[in-house]
Amino acid sequence: MNVNWQTLRAEFPALSGWTYLNTATFGQLPRCAVEAVRRHFERRDRFACTDFLDWFGDADGMRDVVAQLIGCRASDVAFIQNASSGLSLLLGGLEWKPGDQVVTLEHEFPNHYYFPQLLRYRQVEFIETCWDRFYDVITPRTRVVAISTVNYTTGFRAPVAEIARFLRERGVLFYLDGTQSVGALEFSCDAVQPDMFAVNGYKWLLSPNGAGFMYVSPELRERLQPNIIGWRSHKEWRHPENLHEGMPEFSPDAEKYEGGMLSFAPLYGMAASMKLMLEIGPRRIEQRVQEIAEAARETLRSAGARLLCDAAPHFDAPLIAAQFPGLDASRLARDLRASGVVVSARHGYLRVSPHFYNDETDLDRFARGLKAACGPA
Repeated sequence: MNVNWQTLRAEFPALSGWTYLNTATFGQLPRCAVEAVRRHFERRDRFACTDFLDWFGDADGMRDVVAQLIGCRASDVAFIQNASSGLSLLLGGLEWKPGDQVVTLEHEFPNHYYFPQLLRYRQVEFIETCWDRFYDVITPRTRVVAISTVNYTTGFRAPVAEIARFLRERGVLFYLDGTQSVGALEFSCDAVQPDMFAVNGYKWLLSPNGAGFMYVSPELRERLQPNIIGWRSHKEWRHPENLHEGMPEFSPDAEKYEGGMLSFAPLYGMAASMKLMLEIGPRRIEQRVQEIAEAARETLRSAGARLLCDAAPHFDAPLIAAQFPGLDASRLARDLRASGVVVSARHGYLRVSPHFYNDETDLDRFARGLKAACGPA
């Protein structure tokens, strides 16, 4: 596909009124996603939901789309409403022993703190570590490592394939949250081999809220029981005229973790966005995103910002953390928004996160907004 980025940009109506550099908070919806949701509700009216089983056939097709995007098999994919559901399923489904450990990296998203610390009542130790000490804190008592592909505050991009190999050799489960990268950066579950990979679609996947998915490896599925049990838990749930009424026999596929009805409207929207991305090509998207991100870094440097990516390796994500000495990041974000430029502030950093729909006009307006917000040099 030959990509006309300007034509593609027109598929995102919000960009006509805003310079939007904040995909790490919310991705903008393309028209195709909104249309897919509209068609679903129109179909409900037309058939009075009598064809609801066909929706699940569509969901099976969506699993194929997810599998193409993240390099796995459709049977490995379960739909979830948010990434925290995947982590909760994993940590809530394991049998813990006193002294077991859960490890995460510093400054992680709150998901990776809350549930592990609730396990204290089972005498499970929670360890937060800097990257420089990560391999040193892994011990024979470490059961799970839970991190993100890209840190939501700093943009730290962990070498996940290297980490996965290290943990696999030691029998440590590896949970990976791809919410801050999938849709912008290429990823392959077959290559990395995490045990669980969860993604919320409303950021870089440009999807409606409530649409997400998780990859669950075949090996983990053999030992991790579902903790949401519903009418779709039995493997023969597709026969609603005579639903099974005994002990459920679970499917070997990841869909066994879904339990009940799916949030079809947002899923149709997410599938439309993913199909658009596959049509463009994930590699081409990553190249485009990284080009725009590098231009944004230069804009920030020119305005006097200090960037984490200039001080240490592994900060090569399109989520850029910047500090302006003597200036408050939250105030800068507010001043920029007042001028029509949307970025965000997180823990003292100005966070800038462009996607493939951004262009040079956005960066020019961003540069002017920064100059006005920062004041005289």
